Amino acid sequence: MLLLDLRDIDTQHIICGGGKLKRASVPMLRPAAFFVLVLLATPPARGEDANAIKVDGTTFRLEGIDAPEADQNCINEDGELYPCGRRAWEELKKFIASRPIKCVDLRADSAYPKRRIGQCSAEGIDLQHWLVLQGWALDFEPDAKGRFKTDEDDARAGRFGLWKGCFVAPQDFRRWNKRTAKLLGPSCPADAREKLFPEDATMPVGCEIKGHYAVRAWPATGIYHLPSCGSYRRTKAKRWFCSEEDALAAGFRKAYTCGWW
Repeated sequence: MLLLDLRDIDTQHIICGGGKLKRASVPMLRPAAFFVLVLLATPPARGEDANAIKVDGTTFRLEGIDAPEADQNCINEDGELYPCGRRAWEELKKFIASRPIKCVDLRADSAYPKRRIGQCSAEGIDLQHWLVLQGWALDFEPDAKGRFKTDEDDARAGRFGLWKGCFVAPQDFRRWNKRTAKLLGPSCPADAREKLFPEDATMPVGCEIKGHYAVRAWPATGIYHLPSCGSYRRTKAKRWFCSEEDALAAGFRKAYTCGWW
């Protein structure tokens, strides 16, 4: 079943059952055109980062690139923090706008059982190339096999997107490589690591699951805490997740204090 998200389309001309909202300058859509409109109306996937988009009910992770996580922050050219994960997602969403999206299903995503790996385009424009060239994603090896390296070099030279300021690769952020992560970009302040790897991170809107790295979590990467967990209020979040699926895929396990009372 196709779901139409009215927040992401022009609602001035919709045919629905016996009712009709009409704008004189827009012709009535034929069934085939309406089907395309439904595909266009589907926003980037839940989690709100630029690594994945949802088309016709299927979520595809964009193959060969790595964009900032939904809770990842970067430093702009003025030395201030900004939510680069959300910004990358917003730029992708803005670019897609009313363009028809086509995704080639390549394989299953081993990290997310309900997700697929895909190669996606909008009106023939490859979304992976576009994101890297605009500076909102990186060439991700070995998956990319060098396909997006030139795009990344051009974005770095032009200081586009993330390359205007200072950031770390999303992979280093996910692994919390605070001491060893390479600082990327032309202007990294002396306190860049403290800013990019905070001890108590600010919660992104809609992502209320706290994640904390802990040795006791082994063999998991860390522990995640739901708002209903007894440990939630006293836990400082280094990561924030939008769903338990996201937390599990990142290698976190649920806190033992969850659901005991």
